[in-house]
Amino acid sequence: MDAGRGTGSVKSAALWAAASQYTQFVLQFATSVIVSRFFLKPEEIGLFSVALAAAMILSVIQDFGLTRYLGRHPTADEDTVRHCTVIAAGFSFLLAALIMAIAWPVSRFYAEPKLFPILGLIAASYLLNPWSIVPVALLSRRLDFRGTFIVNATGSVTNSACALTLAALGFSATSLAWAMIAQAGARAVAAQLQRPTPPSLRVRRERAREIIGFGSGSALLYLSGGIGMRTPDLIVGRMQGMTAAGLFSRGVALATQLHYLVAGAVSSIYYPTFARLRDEGKDLGPYYERVVAAHGAIVWPAMALLAVLSEPVILLLYGPGWAEAAPLLALVALAECCFVALPLHMDLPILLGRLRSLLWFNLADTALSVATLAAGAAIGVEAAAASRLVYGLGWFFLYAFWLQRLIGFRWRATLRVYVSSALVAVVTMAPAIYAVTVWRSPATLGFVGLVIAGTASVLAWAAAIALVRHPARDDIAGMVGHVLGPIRVRLRPSQG
Repeated sequence: MDAGRGTGSVKSAALWAAASQYTQFVLQFATSVIVSRFFLKPEEIGLFSVALAAAMILSVIQDFGLTRYLGRHPTADEDTVRHCTVIAAGFSFLLAALIMAIAWPVSRFYAEPKLFPILGLIAASYLLNPWSIVPVALLSRRLDFRGTFIVNATGSVTNSACALTLAALGFSATSLAWAMIAQAGARAVAAQLQRPTPPSLRVRRERAREIIGFGSGSALLYLSGGIGMRTPDLIVGRMQGMTAAGLFSRGVALATQLHYLVAGAVSSIYYPTFARLRDEGKDLGPYYERVVAAHGAIVWPAMALLAVLSEPVILLLYGPGWAEAAPLLALVALAECCFVALPLHMDLPILLGRLRSLLWFNLADTALSVATLAAGAAIGVEAAAASRLVYGLGWFFLYAFWLQRLIGFRWRATLRVYVSSALVAVVTMAPAIYAVTVWRSPATLGFVGLVIAGTASVLAWAAAIALVRHPARDDIAGMVGHVLGPIRVRLRPSQG
């Protein structure tokens, strides 16, 4: 998918994006493991998860479509940047006020007074976010993912240090909320150093109305999406209690973190890359097929492997106190395969000017998510996790045919990707299945056994990619070659 600046530029951007994603993943992952294993109980994690979910439903107005507005703007000149900065700051105050307005009703609804101060701290963190939103959008626009790496890494390091320190000192769930404030402040400082966006009151009403008009459509869309994404913790917490919400949240988080670890890193370059392809008048279908292939070749096997090894992973990372999260993790991991089968399902319709149609699809998507989850949570926490599989299948059929008409990808090629990815996933799972059913049990696999099973599965994955001639084989080989190229140059004997 090389356009505009050429192969090297896009691949270099992908590598910096990957470095940013992996750094955040490692820090977040390590922090969650240490906090969950040594300091916070499932009930405390559940408290923070419910508070964060309630706040993040409203947080869609924080960005207010500014990132995508700057990404698609022809020039992103200083006048545009100034207006976006002022709007971002204004909406941050509105968001903080809204979160504070719901803090007391939410704490009363759940009969949990501790939710009120947590929501207050989360509200304070959003006041600092505007000073990183616009600079990061501008860095991404020019594919400067080295700059975004610096911003994201600075925020992640600060978050981890604050969360671990306060959790160790006994701040309970509020330690995670204080860490959000520290992270937002660190990101703001780093972003302003990379790309300053000084505040200004020189705002023209007509220009502000134009930007807000674009954002209002996006905000409604993301509000709908936010409800679908964030209500699981709220519904499970209300129907099954805070302990169940903590277990469910940890299972979902682990599956999501692995998903972004193996594929999310390069996702940030897709929108600007497809924007350039559109501007050049190129057919997006073949490029989209390559994105589907890349996700299928990497995410499907990874999620299948995580589902098989869910119990030993949970026991190793979080300890016996979190064992009930294992079946939830397995179900949610399998559901992730449905959602990556159609990547960029929101980005490309927005890019192609189909925001209104996307909104209707997203409203149906949200209704399906909430309805299936409520039905499952009424039965139990495992049924709630199983509902994500039902929702995932419904989600796929909801979007598939519309996206095909919109983007123009070929069903024959895409179905070949799905079949190849499923075969690769089955082969990848085989060593892990043997390890937990014949060699040992999930409870006795241990760290060494997990490493052996994982290594064997990765080798099986690499062999399967080659043997089934997966459509993403050449792209994966090209990326590996780009990573190893500088190493080969340094190891090559000097001549002369």
